[in-house]
Amino acid sequence: MKKILVIGAGFSGSTIAHKLALNGYQVVVSDARSHIAGNCYSEKDEKTGITVHKYGAHIFHTDNHEVWEFLNNFGEFMPYINRVKSTVKGKVYSLPINLHTINQFFNTAKSPQEARDFVLSLADASIATPENFEQQALKFLGKDLYEAFFRGYTKKQWGISPTDLPASILKRLPVRFSYDDNYFNHKYQGIPKHGYTSLIERMLDHDLIQVVLNRKITRNDINEFDHTFYSGPIDEWLSYSEGSLGYRTLDFEVIRKNGDYQGCAVMNYGDEEVPYTRIVEHKHFAPWEEHEKTIVYKEYSRSCGQNDVPYYPIRLVNEQAQLKKYIELAKQEERISFIGRLGTYRYLDMDVTIAEALDAASQFIRAVQENKKIPTFFVDPLK
Repeated sequence: MKKILVIGAGFSGSTIAHKLALNGYQVVVSDARSHIAGNCYSEKDEKTGITVHKYGAHIFHTDNHEVWEFLNNFGEFMPYINRVKSTVKGKVYSLPINLHTINQFFNTAKSPQEARDFVLSLADASIATPENFEQQALKFLGKDLYEAFFRGYTKKQWGISPTDLPASILKRLPVRFSYDDNYFNHKYQGIPKHGYTSLIERMLDHDLIQVVLNRKITRNDINEFDHTFYSGPIDEWLSYSEGSLGYRTLDFEVIRKNGDYQGCAVMNYGDEEVPYTRIVEHKHFAPWEEHEKTIVYKEYSRSCGQNDVPYYPIRLVNEQAQLKKYIELAKQEERISFIGRLGTYRYLDMDVTIAEALDAASQFIRAVQENKKIPTFFVDPLK
């Protein structure tokens, strides 16, 4: 087994391609788009000279030392702390909710313990076991903080009521009773000095890797390969036989101006009547550079159609039966493995995507060496 096809040139596909090439496999990486790097794609804006995250903000963060070391083989990471702000009712607050947010929002000057006790008093103690996002927020934050920072933003981001979202989503959003406004809580945080595209380029720069762009792979195309790794939407590969799974996509309104537009990289807008979810000012992702001009993206979230670029799966509770059917159908496929955020229909951060891709490549190599069946899924897609 020597000739491998990887469909998708994002982090999942590129990581697997790199590791397989190092182990002597001939790999063709194919992508339907005109560029590599998937939704992590970055490029220099011709009019401002600023590196933009073309498909939305990407800040790398992880506690996984192996992943951090792996990525640093392909480019220099600059230290970067993501300090998100949120505009609510004409006032600007700090996210994630922290001691400054609480004191500013309630016009108080509470100590950490006083703030902890105060938020506990706001919480809805009548909710024993939260069954959805809204109940989870009300149980731990109370009505005021929930409605200011989560209700409207969540409805815009996901396109549905927070009561229809699983409670588990809110567990990713911390509340701090200190003045720490670092959005993430990981050991390693940063942004590639020369952009994510440069990282992927170097990852794919190997004599045994061929990159093919602007090509939509069909079932007939995979027959000439010994095995295929597929990182596109699982329902698309299976011809939407069980109906379309739910994805969200993003639209961007691009604005270029002189000077500084908002003074930070990411400004959320919690009010439901504001149509966009956030504004991203890209030059603040590279504070080591100086630019007289600026470029900002107003970000609008909407339901993803079959001709749109999918960003992340919604993964509603009522989709579980549909997803199980797709998983069973996928397992009947021959000589193909489903990988990544779209291939396994799971919301994954970049570091988890890379860690799973490294593990998938190792499992594949080991299975070939031991003459065992190649897994259709290297992780449980239902988790």
